[in-house]
Amino acid sequence: TRMAVSKSTLSIVLIVLGGLSVLFGTVLVFVGPIIIDDQIVKNVEINPNNGLSYTMWKDIPVPFFMSVYFFHIVNPDEILKGEKPTVVQRGPYVYREKRWKDNITFHDNHTVSYKEYRQYFFEESMSVGNESDLVTIPNMLVLGASVMMENMPFPVRLLLSATFKSFEEGPFLTKPVGELMWGYDSKLVDFLNKYFPGMLPTSGKFGLFAEFNNSNAGQFTVFTGQDDIRKVHMVDSWNGLKSVNYWRSEQCNMINGTAGQMWPPFMTKESTMPFYSPDACRSMELVYQRPGMSRGIPVYRFVAPKTLFANGADYPPNEGFCPCRQSGLLSVRTCRHNSPVFISHPHFFEADPVLLDTVNGLRPNEDEHGLFIDIHPIPHILMNIFWTWFFLTAFLLLMFRFLILHSSDHMPVLFTMPFPQLSSSITRTVQLTHSFSSHFCDDFSNTFNMMCLSSSPDLDADQHLSLLNTACSEVLNTTAPLKLKKSKPKTKSWLYDNIRSLRQACRRAERK
Repeated sequence: TRMAVSKSTLSIVLIVLGGLSVLFGTVLVFVGPIIIDDQIVKNVEINPNNGLSYTMWKDIPVPFFMSVYFFHIVNPDEILKGEKPTVVQRGPYVYREKRWKDNITFHDNHTVSYKEYRQYFFEESMSVGNESDLVTIPNMLVLGASVMMENMPFPVRLLLSATFKSFEEGPFLTKPVGELMWGYDSKLVDFLNKYFPGMLPTSGKFGLFAEFNNSNAGQFTVFTGQDDIRKVHMVDSWNGLKSVNYWRSEQCNMINGTAGQMWPPFMTKESTMPFYSPDACRSMELVYQRPGMSRGIPVYRFVAPKTLFANGADYPPNEGFCPCRQSGLLSVRTCRHNSPVFISHPHFFEADPVLLDTVNGLRPNEDEHGLFIDIHPIPHILMNIFWTWFFLTAFLLLMFRFLILHSSDHMPVLFTMPFPQLSSSITRTVQLTHSFSSHFCDDFSNTFNMMCLSSSPDLDADQHLSLLNTACSEVLNTTAPLKLKKSKPKTKSWLYDNIRSLRQACRRAERK
């Protein structure tokens, strides 16, 4: 009898527990997502009371990486004689970008104003080359000034032409990458700023990114999402403006979307990702392409539509960005001091095929040259960003427990470990090495053939041999320039060859 009672009691207990489990599971199925969504909303909104998420929004804790590529011109003299330009891609030259927000002011209408500052630091270990590499590019000072003085009186144009010659400024320029990026001294710049003030955007050194370091992209005022999470990070105004006046239509002048780093959560495949870019002087929008995985995290991939840089003839809504050239080019001279500056996808990807026929050495493909963003659809986690005009890459890999729960079961363990004194007699070996790119074989072959086509068939054997040696040497130095390389001292006792090779493989994977 006691055995029977025990079995019946156990059965009742199991049934009750089973029922409670079913009830709890049913409630969790319906209530669990609501609780999680509520936590996401609280942590996504811009609120100083949300300690961790607000700190991450204010001072972005992970680095952005800007990868810069140059098109090195291998035949500048031939171009002046009417030949087609031949270019070789150099890079990437990778810069770690630190960003932080300052001048933060919250407003009563659930918006916040701020300026985001940026600093750049060269990352040689992630780069193919260094800032001392010599690159030949069009002389933007001369070409820009020539275009801007088209409507000036003839005596002024004659004076500027004489100035170019006196300062030995030609249509092409060969400089180290570091100087092209961050600026170089130029007597022409000093002359133009003295006699034509306001003509150039800079009063000091002239460089592609001379004004970027320690700068900001203007004052953004965005919605905090505290009243409506669907509006979080959406731009209310930029520099106090609700729209710009660079373009010819109201639609093209609109400031839409976010500032380009974060978007509202709970995105679907029907969502779009609009953002305003001060560097491009316009709003843009990405559209859903496909689902995917990024380092084990499910993501949605959003890409630039083919109409992004289409001209008004191919896509009428873009008529406001005209006067237009071929599809694939966006002129931004109206917001760049009337300089002849254009934005496009790298290698004229998805541009009018006519543009590809104007230059030798371009090889567009979607994987390397398309603009896309991988983003987690629920929390607004940016996985990878490739800005087309200088391939800005960002990795914001944030753990879900921090985003949703703000908690962690990991605590630091502090201890002291003595190490033996390392030897200070460390020597560095210095050597000259050629820098080979992935397209070296093709670039060498094309450039070599171009140089040898002009040779005379009447040369004797010695002259042919001399021509061959000279051509090989010049082409090699052009397509794979010599660099002074110092070997790094091995001061880390744990850094064995096996660990070093694994770390290099990891960095190669990160660059991909």
